[in-house]
Amino acid sequence: MPKYSIQVNGNIERVEVDEDTPLLWVLRDELGLTGSKYGCGGGFCRACTVHVDGDARFSCRLRVSEVGDREVTTIEGLSGEPGRLLKEAWIAEDVPQCGYCQPGQVMRAAALLARKDAPGDEEIEAWMSTNLCRCGTYERIRRAIRRAAATSRRSDA
Repeated sequence: MPKYSIQVNGNIERVEVDEDTPLLWVLRDELGLTGSKYGCGGGFCRACTVHVDGDARFSCRLRVSEVGDREVTTIEGLSGEPGRLLKEAWIAEDVPQCGYCQPGQVMRAAALLARKDAPGDEEIEAWMSTNLCRCGTYERIRRAIRRAAATSRRSDA
């Protein structure tokens, strides 16, 4: 079985898995990072969203052999101001109901705020539309993203 060295949350992790193993299973089963969730296995729900070199990617469809030397960040490794502000906003807006999709939602939102510090509602809706929430907390998600963006702008002033 092939051996891979992948960068996850700032650490080099060594795993021995089949080349077709989805990154999600490497993260969850081999590394014990269970924040990224298995929802559909087809890349449709995006509960498994992680960042690969800062880009939001669904890890259920990304094979470990495709990762190479790119940096993978999971919800456990989301840090710095954007991550902190989003997590605080998620709590303040009482976003989660069941919570299952929320790690993927937060990771997708973090990628948006890394690209645009003051997205409007239409931009938020378009960007976040790829991530499904079975509980329908979309309006709370939008409010949380707006809150995090506004808090970030206030702290920059």
